[in-house]
Amino acid sequence: MTQYAFSAHVAKPIDEAIETLKAVLMNHHLGIVSDVNVAQIVKNKLGEDMTGYRILGACNPKMAKTMIEAEPSAGALLPCTIVAREADGGTTFDFMDPVTVLGIAGNPVMDQVAAEALEKLKAAAAELG
Repeated sequence: MTQYAFSAHVAKPIDEAIETLKAVLMNHHLGIVSDVNVAQIVKNKLGEDMTGYRILGACNPKMAKTMIEAEPSAGALLPCTIVAREADGGTTFDFMDPVTVLGIAGNPVMDQVAAEALEKLKAAAAELG
């Protein structure tokens, strides 16, 4: 796998798996604040089919506020991205590694929040399977 992401697989269809993900994230004080249905956009704009593929934005408002206060342009790196894609008869979630991605800012406050976010995302991924 890549150095900027880690994955978890759920043996459920994508819509059902995303509902499971939302519940699991809430257990770790994270929520989904954006949902881009790439497969639907491709279908609508290009008239082409592709397997289910959605880009989800996960966020914890307190953590986001801390980072934005430390560095106002930090919003360009938020929220933490989770890809949901149909694979192997179920859904694979690819979680952005916030330490790797947010580390490009070189800001110690952001580094600390990124480490906390990584811990929460890793726990959620482990809970998913």
